[in-house]
Amino acid sequence: MSLNKAQLVSSIANASGLTKVQSEKALGATLEAIKGELAKGENVTLIGFGTFTVAERKARTGKNPQTGETIKIPARKVPKFRPGKALHEIVDPKKSTKKKAASKKK
Repeated sequence: MSLNKAQLVSSIANASGLTKVQSEKALGATLEAIKGELAKGENVTLIGFGTFTVAERKARTGKNPQTGETIKIPARKVPKFRPGKALHEIVDPKKSTKKKAASKKK
């Protein structure tokens, strides 16, 4: 199951006690703030969740799959997300327990 924006707004409303309208405004403001910082080339770090960054992709050559012709792909900036340690542990708890077990053996 994946979570869409409406379901996320509903989840925020239930967890926070806000109305759905207030939750949607809060989510919208949060996303706009993140997008605004990324547009300026800045990083956005949410401790325990992760970091949003802007990465530079170098210009490169590629092939048109229909014609096989070599084309130039220009350099560009792309948004990236690197999950934080706490998020990693929630998503894959086995990985964090393996590290703890390995450190105890030392």
